[in-house]
Amino acid sequence: MKKIIVTLDGYSSCGKSTLAKQLARELNYVFIDSGAMYRAITLYFLRNHIDWNNNAEVKKALNEIHLEFDYNDVTGSSDILLNDENVEALIRDMLVSEHVSEVAANKYVREFGVAQQQKMGEKKGIVMDGRDIGTTVFPDAELKIFVTADPMVRAERRFKEMYAKNPGITIEEVAHNLEMRDYIDSNREFSPLRKAEDAIELNNSDLTREEQLKTALRWVKEKTGQ
Repeated sequence: MKKIIVTLDGYSSCGKSTLAKQLARELNYVFIDSGAMYRAITLYFLRNHIDWNNNAEVKKALNEIHLEFDYNDVTGSSDILLNDENVEALIRDMLVSEHVSEVAANKYVREFGVAQQQKMGEKKGIVMDGRDIGTTVFPDAELKIFVTADPMVRAERRFKEMYAKNPGITIEEVAHNLEMRDYIDSNREFSPLRKAEDAIELNNSDLTREEQLKTALRWVKEKTGQ
């Protein structure tokens, strides 16, 4: 069967990663969570007090960072490893969420992430989600999906996800965080979030996970001719 590259871009908490994992599992493709990569870098910066507005510090720190994915038999997906440490749970912390868009906006962080992502996609047969995958990382990808949803739907989804880990969080805090991340992601100088001209939009505000997967699989079949 012909293997392709499938990209999923969109705003925070639109369900990109969920759909990407489902697609990868159904197609027997490799799932790459680009957001996890930038979150891991952010975690490293926070731990080591790196000023992400100081390019000299950033470039030096990036030389000390090694990222890879390790398949998790329990969850059926891949966990991000930061310098051989599994940080999958740690990168979902609110402190990381509050700063990841700022860190990812740095030119050198972006170049570092894009180079690694492009190398991962050389053999195709991958599904990758993020902000600039279809526009910057894989502009020639065979299938580009731009995922979107109503802002309040996104806030409610993110709140439910975070409340289990942090019962003190409020939906207002989550909504504000998403609003700020949307602004930063869409207005950063390097690789801003935008819909690729040849991307197909998928609004999943009123779709179940099964319905959006069925839709995406249909698009894959159309592109592969299977």
